[in-house]
Amino acid sequence: MDSPPSPSHDVVRNPVSDLDRTPYAVLRLGPDGAPVGLNARAARLLAVDAGPATVPGWLAEAHRGLSSADGEGDGYAGPVGDRHLEARPMPERDGTVAWWLLDVTDRVRADRELQLERERAAVLAQVSTALLSALNVDRCLELIARTAADHLAEAVVVIASAKGRRYTLALAGRGGPVTLDEQTLDPAQLPGLAEALAGFPPPTPRWIVPGDLPDWALAAGPHAPVRSVSVMPLPGHGESSGALVLLRTAARTAFGPAEEVFVRSFAVRAGAALSSARTFAEQAEISTVLTRDLLPPVLGPLDGVEYAGAYRSAQDADQVGGDFYDVHPGAGDGDETFVVLGDVAGKGLEAAVLTGRIRSTLLALLPFTGDHGRVLDLLNQSVLLSRHHRFATLVLASVRRGPDGVTLRMTSAGHPPPLVVRVDGSVEEVPTHGTAVGVVDEISSRTAGVVLAPGETCLLYTDGVTEARGGPFGDEFFGEARLAKVLAECGGMTPHAVVERVQVVVGEWVGGGRHDDIATVAVGAPRVHGAPAAPSGDGP
Repeated sequence: MDSPPSPSHDVVRNPVSDLDRTPYAVLRLGPDGAPVGLNARAARLLAVDAGPATVPGWLAEAHRGLSSADGEGDGYAGPVGDRHLEARPMPERDGTVAWWLLDVTDRVRADRELQLERERAAVLAQVSTALLSALNVDRCLELIARTAADHLAEAVVVIASAKGRRYTLALAGRGGPVTLDEQTLDPAQLPGLAEALAGFPPPTPRWIVPGDLPDWALAAGPHAPVRSVSVMPLPGHGESSGALVLLRTAARTAFGPAEEVFVRSFAVRAGAALSSARTFAEQAEISTVLTRDLLPPVLGPLDGVEYAGAYRSAQDADQVGGDFYDVHPGAGDGDETFVVLGDVAGKGLEAAVLTGRIRSTLLALLPFTGDHGRVLDLLNQSVLLSRHHRFATLVLASVRRGPDGVTLRMTSAGHPPPLVVRVDGSVEEVPTHGTAVGVVDEISSRTAGVVLAPGETCLLYTDGVTEARGGPFGDEFFGEARLAKVLAECGGMTPHAVVERVQVVVGEWVGGGRHDDIATVAVGAPRVHGAPAAPSGDGP
């Protein structure tokens, strides 16, 4: 049995005159796969003029398959040197096949570039989505290092900008874990790094001789010797976010023009994401500090009067709320204790700043608390001058222990009126009202007096209590009526028990739903020693 033709055959330089007249390169192969002729164009494509040449293996294999199928086939393609050819068969009656050869090198390269650009665009889109959702600086550094090691270089070092010489580094090798480290670095150790960290990018990526690498850069650990190193800046919002150090092994060359554009695009996205993560972290830190400074005080007995407070922050943990309360002891024996509970409209840093301003202003106005109207007038002017474009509602209470119980002078400034819980469980609304501060130049208010007998409590609360949404469909307000019902079951309870009861019931009402800040303050007259405590009722 005859052996099959080898994957390639020597080309017989026997151009046929009729083939020379065709506008395309043509190579004729016999039934056994041996070349029987070619025209001048085919000779040039197959480099026959340069010396002995062979039929490409892919074409010889296509010819065998075509012969066994005994018919015409579709086009075939493969490389010839640095060119790419497409071959289309035309069988002849004697079993010879004329292969028409087309040089499709430019088209193949264009298709490859297009596919590569599509892949790069997909990578950039994925990078943008992943990085912009990473609002933690360390997580953002890890994502940058991991993605760069997967698509740009065998090893990567991401350096976050720092105010001193202590830098955070993310090191990653292809296929390995990302390591975060903090080191004291001298940027001058690596050429181009100081410029990148300062926000002065070089006109092209800075390629460094591998021998100039400091030890911390080699910690990224490529498995092969480093052939080239590139330093790229990571531009942020108005300042540099850091630098990207790419380490390539001998298996890879420097960036071409298209790849350089890809790397720059990646660096821009990475820098913007890192800058956003840093800004978010700074804002979160500011919010944390403000929240810590704005946390209400812990309350207890003071000058023979019982005080209790409770604060439940809104479900939006990333927003600083505007509810607050304070209790300021009198300056001397027998002086009134000044109590304030307020609610600044809105949330966020601006609301927190205005809350701090109001609390500081009220602290400065303590000498004038004998006249609630004057205090509110001065506070109103202060809020208007602050130009915060926000308003606040408050309840002021001046408290003094007397022989007949605890006396309160109470003034509302656009706030829900306080509620008094008598020993027998009856609930009374304090008849005070007024204008919110920060809205109009001139405000009015009405002060009301209340006397608490032993065992009685006055509750101050923010609208987070009555406007808490819950119920079967989660959209019903808790409301004043439910609050009054809860308080009616608190007759004879201590102030601490009253605020705890209100917080628990409201919390059960909202369940896992969203809610505003909830602040409550209770002022109570201590029970007379030996007096029986009123029984507590069941929940609503």
